[in-house]
Amino acid sequence: ILGHATVVVVGGTGDLARKYLWQGFFQLYADQVGKGHTFSFYGGGLSPTEKGTPLLFGILKELACPPELSAERCTLVKDQFLHLSKYHQLKTTEDYEKLSQQIKQQLGQEGMVEAGRLFYLSVPAFAFADIAEKINKTCRPPSDAWLRVVLEKPFGHDLYSAQALYKKLSDQLKEKEMYRIDHYLGKQVVSKILPFRKENKKLLDPIWNKHHIERIEIVLKETLDAKGRIQFYDQYGVIRDVLQNHLTEVMTLMLMNLPANLSNSMEILQNKLNFLASLQHVDNSNAVVGQYQAYNGEVQEELNKTKDYFSLTPTFAGVVIHVDNAQYEGIPIFMTSGKALDERVSYARVLFKNDVFCIQDPNNVQCKSKQIIFYLGHGNLQYPAILISKNLFKPELVSSGDWKEVTEYKDVNVLGLPLSDYYIQSPVTPREAYCELISHVFFGRKDSFISAEGLLASWAFWTPLLEGLSRVFPRVYPGGEANGNLLNFQLQGHQVAFSHEAVVNVINPGAKDNFQVMQGKYRSSEMVSAWAQELVERLASDLLLAAEEAIREEGQFHLALSGGSSPVALLRALALNLYTFPWRNTHIWQVDERCVPHTETGSNFRSIHDLLLLHIRIPYFNIHPMPVHLTQRLCVEEDGGPALYEKEINKHVNGSSFHYILLGVGQDGHTASLFQDTKLENDEERLVILTESPIKPHQRMSLTFTAINRARRVGVLIMGKSKHELVSQLSRIKGESSKYPITKVQPKTGTLIWYIDYDALLG
Repeated sequence: ILGHATVVVVGGTGDLARKYLWQGFFQLYADQVGKGHTFSFYGGGLSPTEKGTPLLFGILKELACPPELSAERCTLVKDQFLHLSKYHQLKTTEDYEKLSQQIKQQLGQEGMVEAGRLFYLSVPAFAFADIAEKINKTCRPPSDAWLRVVLEKPFGHDLYSAQALYKKLSDQLKEKEMYRIDHYLGKQVVSKILPFRKENKKLLDPIWNKHHIERIEIVLKETLDAKGRIQFYDQYGVIRDVLQNHLTEVMTLMLMNLPANLSNSMEILQNKLNFLASLQHVDNSNAVVGQYQAYNGEVQEELNKTKDYFSLTPTFAGVVIHVDNAQYEGIPIFMTSGKALDERVSYARVLFKNDVFCIQDPNNVQCKSKQIIFYLGHGNLQYPAILISKNLFKPELVSSGDWKEVTEYKDVNVLGLPLSDYYIQSPVTPREAYCELISHVFFGRKDSFISAEGLLASWAFWTPLLEGLSRVFPRVYPGGEANGNLLNFQLQGHQVAFSHEAVVNVINPGAKDNFQVMQGKYRSSEMVSAWAQELVERLASDLLLAAEEAIREEGQFHLALSGGSSPVALLRALALNLYTFPWRNTHIWQVDERCVPHTETGSNFRSIHDLLLLHIRIPYFNIHPMPVHLTQRLCVEEDGGPALYEKEINKHVNGSSFHYILLGVGQDGHTASLFQDTKLENDEERLVILTESPIKPHQRMSLTFTAINRARRVGVLIMGKSKHELVSQLSRIKGESSKYPITKVQPKTGTLIWYIDYDALLG
């Protein structure tokens, strides 16, 4: 509705307000003056009026003229803007009540209709809830006028804090009244990602998929350090500061399903949520982190820490993300950002596979990289643009009127190609992101802001990685050009690692550091021991040798995997060997299963599927999940699930003797799903039975000791300090003990090997 709009910038004399916000509100006023709206502007702060007023007007007098205004017109508009602006102390509830009375008084005196009130909270996030409560209690406009409250990131530091903040704010404000700002969504190129995809849909649809896209890169490099911002930065780090919000939003706009209507904010939101839900889980194995060398000293200085304090906060991160859907399956998304790097640049690049082989003239355009780049600024190009390599297609102009095609090329290269090899589109007039977003708030355009559901979905994706990295030492890098290749990282299978080893000086190595892999005896059987990573690599290598031997002799390899936490690291290692391991001739069986549907996260098969099967090429018929879910029921005796699995084993496995069974051990000494109280007297010849676990879910299906002890090889994997006491206890027991079911694993003609890491062995 047309009428009077009141703008209140809480924190109106702060750094963000000085650099960006007041310029944005001045631009809004210049755009709207004479078009039916009237305005009042308040800069709010904790300081009393006599101190805050000169600070505010010192900022306002420095505002730059919008380029579309003549100097004479700008002087007039700026004088009006200053006349409409006022400082107001906003500290107590009474201060907000006085502001509300002042707004009502002005509206009454001048006979104006109220359109709405816009509060911009340019304050730390811990103050949001308190200010929202004061606005709700004292500053709400009449019901026929709008209220819009703009919130600056961070919106929490993980899923749980974001949920708590959302709950506090939603007690005071409606979701439609909250505008969570991510200034990246106001960048001109980012705001045109969806329109570009829509305008070029016919050309993009055939190639926007795993058959044509080689990789995607989303990059934000900075030359600045964190000095002066340490108090904020050390609590958040690069992933929370940049990847979880800015770069995730860019990725989502690039890969979400195109909405039928680009002006339908609800459809855009739903498509964003669907995309975020399709992302594969990320953890430490999918990321690398670094910290510039001077950072820790800056932390000690700015946070008054002692010289022996070490911060683990990363200032650099590289993450590789995969999407779990048919369109993008297998495409690696490289996402990276860091401070104290060699250049300031930000872009998102889609690199396509090039199936042309050039016999001559490798500089021919058809032989070069095929790519689309959403270039956000700085770097070699210096201006925002969308670049499409000429060997791909000639694009439609993303937006006539405010965008142009660039035909004059500077003599520079952008990501491997000279500018002349691209079709380039760029905004006619560059506009600051905050100017764009402030205009969108004023007009109530919610699609340019972060919804509650989108925020929580993003935090749900990133929080597990952040928790995993909280104990990881980041790689130290010198900063700037001196970084060289120290931060280059690469993808190995689905795991991410730095491409080059860092030079590390080890001081006073302890006894544990002096050996790598140790072999010996444990409970009268073979034992292999090493640090966790080396141990898992050794086990994977032993499995490969066993597989090759079995296939030479019998043409196939039957491998049975147990559930629980023990095999997780091994499954990841096996997934890396997708080219060398003979998966085509391997059959995968389960040692045990929880009585839950295979699609649930608690299912052992779901774990094998997500960690291994998704990443290897294995014939469908070679996968043998335990049949715990029959006739829409779970593990009901009459359904005969164990007998079915036993029949399948007898059909495929020669003499019902698996080539390799991998077991773990619970802290109570159980193995597979065979517990201390599991009754086996009447089941001595059975290979598969239903059992009861003392912990939920109670019902299980498991191979019996009869089946396990028929195997050619049995490996028992024990890892972690929490298992040290168990390992010590088992070493003292001779023969079988009913208290520790694992002691009943005694292959009749096969081999038993214990794989125990140093944490479990040495404590």
